[in-house]
Amino acid sequence: MVKLEKDNSNGGSRWKGPRLGVSGFSLYVPKLRVPLEGWCQWYGSPWSKVQATVGHSFRVPGPQENVYTMAANAVLRLILKHDVNPRSIGYLALGTESSTDNAAGAIIVKGLVDLALVELGLPRLARQIEVPEIKHACLGGVYALKAALRYLACDGAGRKAIVVSSDIAEYARGSSGEPTQGAGAVAQLLEEDPALYTVDLAHCGSAAAYRGMDFRKPHLRHLDAEPVDGAIRRPDYPIFNGRYSTICYTDEALHATARMVYRLGVQPRELYNRLEGAFLHRPFARLPVNVMAALYIWGLTRNDEHLRELEAICRRAKADFAKMQEEAASSPDLFVGALGGRINEEAYPEAMKVVKWFRESPKFTEVAEHKMRLGTAKMMDIGNLYTASLPAWIAAGLEDGLEKGEELAEKTFFTLGYGSGDAAEAMLIDIVPGWQSAAGKIGFSQALAGAVDLRQNEYEALHEGLPEPSPNLVPNHELVVDRVGQCTAKGDGFQDKGIEYYRYIPAIAP
Repeated sequence: MVKLEKDNSNGGSRWKGPRLGVSGFSLYVPKLRVPLEGWCQWYGSPWSKVQATVGHSFRVPGPQENVYTMAANAVLRLILKHDVNPRSIGYLALGTESSTDNAAGAIIVKGLVDLALVELGLPRLARQIEVPEIKHACLGGVYALKAALRYLACDGAGRKAIVVSSDIAEYARGSSGEPTQGAGAVAQLLEEDPALYTVDLAHCGSAAAYRGMDFRKPHLRHLDAEPVDGAIRRPDYPIFNGRYSTICYTDEALHATARMVYRLGVQPRELYNRLEGAFLHRPFARLPVNVMAALYIWGLTRNDEHLRELEAICRRAKADFAKMQEEAASSPDLFVGALGGRINEEAYPEAMKVVKWFRESPKFTEVAEHKMRLGTAKMMDIGNLYTASLPAWIAAGLEDGLEKGEELAEKTFFTLGYGSGDAAEAMLIDIVPGWQSAAGKIGFSQALAGAVDLRQNEYEALHEGLPEPSPNLVPNHELVVDRVGQCTAKGDGFQDKGIEYYRYIPAIAP
């Protein structure tokens, strides 16, 4: 067991121990893209509103892509970019909520990566490796990250770990979630003395509460699937209640962040002023902005010295100052309220009136929105990646900082992961000196290049699982689904119905 020693330097109680964190990122997204401006024209939605709330575009997986191919392609790119010895990896975790096998998890990703490594003349991943799949809606990747760091701090000391988050966000056509779709995977390389940033694992803030019908994927929903050309498509459309879900996200973010601040032993404003920036789970562009505004307002209620500022904001927002404070100190049971028919009612009506006013004020741009500047523009073209949304934004932010020439060494960033249902994790990351070299290998913009824009009929066919019409994609240096087993039984008892078989497509010579 690693012994941690207390260290009171750097403004607040921190802990000395092994320097653990992230040394590299790799992103994989499908080539097929739906520009949201075109989507709005197809279905008569207001482009200005969709652009401001959601973003510019989202990706759609092709017929030969799934969660496992995307994850494996991201991991393969990570290994090759950082010249990682595959034998040095002792932990490979998959965070996802879109997996299609209820028995096997990250071992499928390992199998695909090994297939490609052999084709490339490289050694396979180590046989002595842990391969868990971790699921909790969009938070699975963050839980996998924490588990990997604990592995490195304990029995995996001296080895490396890879955490890959891979998901397909798919919603029924015509639903409010349709423009927030997306697909992709982000792989992270973790080790001691990391090249990008360390993670303050000792002071993470955790929160969880059961929310019932917030956002779920019960297997019984597949009974609603309709036959298509004699086959039954089993879409991964979630059961969700959008208004309720946004309330749940904000509520759990507040609780997780409050726990982190308590564990740090600092005042919210003291910590806030020290932060260089923030990265939050991002199902669509507007939501993390709203949550950031709420975190700032709630922070003002935690210190008597800042109540005068809060009272002035309440006055401008035409909100009751005393009632707002009372709500901010409360902890309502949202699920009980939902069961009582109040599923779309705001849990903190007076406080959120203040948040809404503050979010639109020049003060918010000055003190809060600026902290989310890095990577924001790049993320407008990524869509919702569920478990991969947060690491994607961090990767985009670091690449953006490098391109803008910002010096981020020894700067602290706040990160917030969230998973519906629901749970949240707040943690701090500290950028290390020399981070630029590893940031230069991220390749976020490169991964988005070469997109193929879908026509309306192509998008609809892919969405409904129809074979035609489909764009002619030529795989290049990537793993794909080769075929799906159909055998239910043979004389020797062999079965493989529904099992995917894969192959690696070598790079096309220029």
